[in-house]
Amino acid sequence: MLRTLSIRDFVIVDAIELEFSPGFSVFTGETGAGKSILIDALALALGGRGDASVVREGAAKADITAEFSSSAELDAWLAENEFSNEDGGALLRRVIDNAGRSKAFINGIAATATQLRELGEQLVDIHGQHAHQSLLKTDAQRVLLDNQAGLQDEVKAVAAAYKAWRALARQREEFETNAKNVLLERERLEWQVGELEKLAVKPGEWTDISNEHSRLSHAASLIEGAQEALSLISEADTPMLSQLSSLNTRIGKLVDLDAGLQPVLDALEPARIQLQEAVYALNDYLSRVELDPARLREVEVRLENIHSASRKFHVAADDLPQELETLSTQLKQLADASDLDALRAQEEKLKAVYTGAAQKLTKARTKAAKALGDAVTAAMQDLSMSGGKFAIALQPCEPASYGLEQIEFMVAGHAGTTPRPLAKVASGGELARIALAISVITSSATATPTLIFDEVDSGIGGGVAEVVGRLLRRLGQDRQVLCVTHLPQVASQANQHFQVSKQNNKGKTASSIAALDSNARVEEIARMLGGLEITATTRTHARELLAN
Repeated sequence: MLRTLSIRDFVIVDAIELEFSPGFSVFTGETGAGKSILIDALALALGGRGDASVVREGAAKADITAEFSSSAELDAWLAENEFSNEDGGALLRRVIDNAGRSKAFINGIAATATQLRELGEQLVDIHGQHAHQSLLKTDAQRVLLDNQAGLQDEVKAVAAAYKAWRALARQREEFETNAKNVLLERERLEWQVGELEKLAVKPGEWTDISNEHSRLSHAASLIEGAQEALSLISEADTPMLSQLSSLNTRIGKLVDLDAGLQPVLDALEPARIQLQEAVYALNDYLSRVELDPARLREVEVRLENIHSASRKFHVAADDLPQELETLSTQLKQLADASDLDALRAQEEKLKAVYTGAAQKLTKARTKAAKALGDAVTAAMQDLSMSGGKFAIALQPCEPASYGLEQIEFMVAGHAGTTPRPLAKVASGGELARIALAISVITSSATATPTLIFDEVDSGIGGGVAEVVGRLLRRLGQDRQVLCVTHLPQVASQANQHFQVSKQNNKGKTASSIAALDSNARVEEIARMLGGLEITATTRTHARELLAN
């Protein structure tokens, strides 16, 4: 439930703080006072679109905060998305500066507009004053029926199945009309894959064989250099290792005379050990390295073949194994795609999946259409459309992403007449009443705790307006209902009444709002009944409306 709404510098609103109660609340005021602006501000706090134009002229930013009381569903969403607070409930805040930049917060934590919208859909359901216009569109009628019946998952399943089926059908059609090009592409891929499979380059082979080629091509120099190093260290007339050993012996004797030479001896001994290790390593190397002209020729041929393939396929030599894998995958996909019989079989299989899902959706829609039609028909009897009937027709159509039928709302305004499409037979007043009945019925079927009706009672009056007021008050017994209205018969039914007014201060227009007590409600209802001049008669009439 909405507990408080704070609005700062929004359009013509300077600063407003509102507290709401459970039940049915109304907003009234003269035309242009800013009644619907309040709904627009709340919609912005719930993640609606906004730009710099919503900032009051001369202000730096618009700031809207809405506080909602706690519920199990709300607390679960907050916990899942890491927006929980110790006090429970949710504080939604939206700030838009005069450059159009937007910031969003949930319980003081930065959030995205998408997160605000996701949370807002659980908290508030807004029925706009032009809702009846959308009822004339078949797409809107279908969405309304599906949402009322809770068929969102089934609708998504049908759309996904249709997309998969049609994608494969297009692929099959493309193959049938372009078979020659597909065949040529398949032959090209087969040749490329064959070439690379014949070459059979292994991952890392280019680096390994390049190193081997370098070693083989320089084998003579490597052997000569290694032998020369070995001779200098251990096999010459005065080898380095022998000289170093002799030097170590001499320094060792001198250390006995002066311990100050010990560091010199400590430094020379590791050098002698390292030279001895070098001798071992050189001997091992020379035992393995040999001149092998035959192997060198093999390696050179392999290098040339790999290098040639690299140029032919326009990839680096190291990437040839990956290129083979990629081309093989493409060839397999093309081979699968070019099997026309297999394509047709798969297409039929996907079509069957779609048809099954769509028929299941049709069955659920048929049941939901009768229930909603009966409910709206019953409501029409209370809205001065006695004998009228509302029905929902499921007109078969070609398979589509939304199913196997078009949804069409049908209405008979009087007893004995055949229902016809809503757009063709309903007058403006009838359409407004039917739209209101549908809004109330569909809203009562949802779990949304706060419902907002923004002048959905336009186009009706008199006794019908009183029925509408009682309808909204009854709805307010189960949840919080907020309504912007210009009808005194509706306003008089409210549990809480707010008056919106507009003032001009120093050339600047500002909107304000006040909660009315019982005396102030009489004056406001009287104004709504009699216009600018309030008489004792209109006040008496106002008291009678409120008493009823």
